[in-house]
Amino acid sequence: MKFSNLPLSKEMLHNLNEIGYKEMTPIQAQSLPHILEGRDVIAQAKTGSGKTAAFGIGILSKLQVKKFRIQTLILCPTRELADQVAKELRMLARATHNVKILTLCGGTAFGPQLGSLRHGAHIIVGTPGRVLKHLKKETLSLEHMDTLVLDEADRMLDMGFSEEINEVLEFAPKERQTLLFSATYTDEILDISATLQKDAVNIKTTSTETTNKITEYFYEVEYGQKLNTLVNIFSNFKPENVIVFCNTKIEADEIANTLQKKNIDALAIHGDLEQYERNDVLVQFANKSATVLVATDVAARGLDIKELSMVVNYDIPHGEETYTHRIGRTGRAGAEGLAFTLYEASEIQNVNEYKNDTRIFEDATSLKVVNGFDMKPANVTLVIEGGKKDKVRAGDLLGALTGDAGLQGSSIGKIDIYERQSYVAIENSRIDEAYEKLKNGKIKGKKFSVWIL
Repeated sequence: MKFSNLPLSKEMLHNLNEIGYKEMTPIQAQSLPHILEGRDVIAQAKTGSGKTAAFGIGILSKLQVKKFRIQTLILCPTRELADQVAKELRMLARATHNVKILTLCGGTAFGPQLGSLRHGAHIIVGTPGRVLKHLKKETLSLEHMDTLVLDEADRMLDMGFSEEINEVLEFAPKERQTLLFSATYTDEILDISATLQKDAVNIKTTSTETTNKITEYFYEVEYGQKLNTLVNIFSNFKPENVIVFCNTKIEADEIANTLQKKNIDALAIHGDLEQYERNDVLVQFANKSATVLVATDVAARGLDIKELSMVVNYDIPHGEETYTHRIGRTGRAGAEGLAFTLYEASEIQNVNEYKNDTRIFEDATSLKVVNGFDMKPANVTLVIEGGKKDKVRAGDLLGALTGDAGLQGSSIGKIDIYERQSYVAIENSRIDEAYEKLKNGKIKGKKFSVWIL
């Protein structure tokens, strides 16, 4: 579909042609007609899908340039994305003279932003923490804002920005157009849409499956060889993250400890853990600071991991219902999942109940043995001895890490803030640098104890 099919100005169409935007991408073709009509839109779209142009063209088409005041606010999870969005908007705005686009992000000096704000702007692109700081200091007003965009909303929630977003919205007019773009549709994203949007048009251009697409393997294992088989499964299939289900707490600890000795990063979770220990384990697994979680069924209740590569039943589950519940954690949102069940010859009677046309039954000896195999996580978790009670926010941590510490936003993963503690996932190669900077620096002008989990 061509852009010329849309009610766009000649200048905009000419500029789109000049910058090489000939045909609309699926997200643009499906969302732009609604955006141009002024409708609220919730769209599932990944980076690289053309979403910035989708909301950018919509914003610029209704912008009143002669009214020199803030008409649009775009919230992004990181400074890098905000810079990228602002850059593309400036390119799209070349056909319209005197459009002022300003970025407000943490990790950069506050003073120069004040100077830029005094000169005014039409469009603000920023991170929630820094935008909120300007609103509270009354150096930014959203009084005339008519469009709000939440870009990569799921990433903003992962980074702990939900509180800041809600506070920013207290400064925004109730009558506005709200556009929400997210790579995933979690319950939290749908809740935000229900709260912030009115009769939103729901657009999905990413392919999703109605049922989980899971390949199910059953391996017969020689007596005493389950753990070696487990390692062979990991080395043959190379999952990014795995939950290994077992039937007892003792077994969970034993499996996790043995895997660690074999250079496979594993944590155990079961009913004997204190609440703070459970938090530590779940945070690390969810933010990709641990690759293997060994769990009992009770301990795994309420565990919500968005993207899980693999589930392993170290023991045969007690019944088909438990089996279905366990393996249903992988293969979500259109991704392909893997499920493995290990059993010894003595358990063959229980296994026969599971045989059907789709499940694959093999001998464990068919797996290759890979020498020197290890599994290390992408991230390491930093713990800060300060949380909601100390008024520590995601934006404060992001600002401290991207500002004084000089980390890229892409090196910072999920941020979880609890009452007394905060957890930040840091890319493995940058953990020492981040730790030193936070340990010797300040957050919100205060020193906090920091350690590596």
